[in-house]
Amino acid sequence: CATSHAMFSRFVLRSAFMAPLMSLAFAPGALRSLSRPQWRQLAAMPTDEEGWRVILSPMQFAVLREKGTEPPGYSERTPGELEYELKEKHGTKYPDSGAYECAACSAPLYYARTKFNSACGWPAFFDGIPGAIKEVPDADGRRIEIVCSNCGGHLGHVFKGEGFPTPTNERHCVNGISIRYNPEGEHPEEVKSVKGFTD
Repeated sequence: CATSHAMFSRFVLRSAFMAPLMSLAFAPGALRSLSRPQWRQLAAMPTDEEGWRVILSPMQFAVLREKGTEPPGYSERTPGELEYELKEKHGTKYPDSGAYECAACSAPLYYARTKFNSACGWPAFFDGIPGAIKEVPDADGRRIEIVCSNCGGHLGHVFKGEGFPTPTNERHCVNGISIRYNPEGEHPEEVKSVKGFTD
C-alpha cells in the first residue's frame, strides 16, 4: 500500500474494463454489490475469475482479484467506503469491538483492536487473526503481499520493523475495499488496542 497514486493509475490503464470503472465504481454507493445477508447465503466460493466478476463490483474485483491498489485516503473520504462509514456510524475509525472480514468471502481477518493509526493513507493493522492472512513475497522481492488465506483475495502488503509501538512491530497496510467491519465479530478480550494510535 505504499504504492503511489501514479502506480494506481498505471494499473487502471492495464485493465481493459477499468475505463467505465472510473465513472461507476468510484461513485458513492457503487462499491458494494451485495449486502451482508446475501454474502452469508453464499454456499460456496466461485471457482474461476468470471464467477468472482459476478459477485464483486468492478473496483472490488480490480483490487481483490487483480491486485490493484485504491488511492490513498480513498477509504476515509468516500461515502459508502469502510473508514468513512466507520466514522459516520461509530464516531471513530477504530471501534473497540468486532472484527474485519474479507469483502470477498466473509472470512474473519482482523480483530478490531488491532487497527491503528499509521498515517499511511490506508487502513492499518498490527496483526491478523491467526491463520487468516497469508504472506506472499512480491516477484521483485521488495515487498510482502498479504492475501486472505480462505479465498486468496488481495488485501495489501505487510511492512515490518518500521518502529511502530505495537506488539508485532508490523503494519498490515490494507485496501479498505478489501475488507468490511462486522460489529458482531468475535474479539478476544486479551487483544488490546495500541494506546495513542487510535485517534
